[in-house]
Amino acid sequence: MKFSYNPSMCPPEQYVALALAAEELGFNSMAFPDSLCYPEHSSANYPYNGDGSREFLKDMPFVEPLVTIPFLAGQTKRLRFNTSVYKLAVRQPLVVAKQLATLAALCGDRFDFGVGISPWPEDFEGCHVPWEARGQRLDDQIAIIRGLLSGEFFSYSGKQLSIASMQLCPSPATPIPILIGGHSDAALKRAARLGDGWIGAGASIEEYGVLIGKLNEFRKQYQRDHLPFVIHVSSADAYSTAGQDTLAKLGINECHIAFRNAYDGTPDTLSTEQKIEQMHKFASKFIKS
Repeated sequence: MKFSYNPSMCPPEQYVALALAAEELGFNSMAFPDSLCYPEHSSANYPYNGDGSREFLKDMPFVEPLVTIPFLAGQTKRLRFNTSVYKLAVRQPLVVAKQLATLAALCGDRFDFGVGISPWPEDFEGCHVPWEARGQRLDDQIAIIRGLLSGEFFSYSGKQLSIASMQLCPSPATPIPILIGGHSDAALKRAARLGDGWIGAGASIEEYGVLIGKLNEFRKQYQRDHLPFVIHVSSADAYSTAGQDTLAKLGINECHIAFRNAYDGTPDTLSTEQKIEQMHKFASKFIKS
């Protein structure tokens, strides 16, 4: 089992020290969530907690991942980085592809691109992107970004988006893995059809068993079950050997480790040194050198 350290939207000034500690202690990667803004009013509920409340997000310091990750990559040598997940559906794919190509050039291909659809209609409105057909838009975006990152001339005509033939330089030396988040059947089908992996958000082991079972079936239906595929999850069971063993048996490759549940409103009161001590205790128990 590999582990990705999730700093849980900590104060930005702590990121460098935490990234260096994660690398030294043997974490495989560092995970960054994404949020554009906190709408004062929203018509939607948060999909990944029990009651749909979103108040815990207010005043949470979400940094822009595709700005933060190259900065931290410049401070580290081995540590990988991932987005968990980047709200791609509200972004412009050509601009994102250029950012990713630059990121890969600066960080030595140490990046996994986790993507999804923002649950907030206000994100779409603020970015002047239609809320309708957002799933089709995301499909087109993934295709466009993959094509542009190939380094070859690429054109595309999809259901929602199209681009004329163009080429990006630089391009990644190796393809950037695209992991797709979401628990709905539509998201699982998208991961099976278009993704190099899937990211799960905080389900129980039993729920993950059902979700991964569906995912595997969809991969067979799309005749992609022979291709490499990784599964990242956050799970309360990732903090024990027995839990990790059970998660591994489900086909999970990497667990995202956070020592504070920011999604239940737990305040961030620990110093950088205290957080590094938490990481050290976990690593000494579970990470093999």
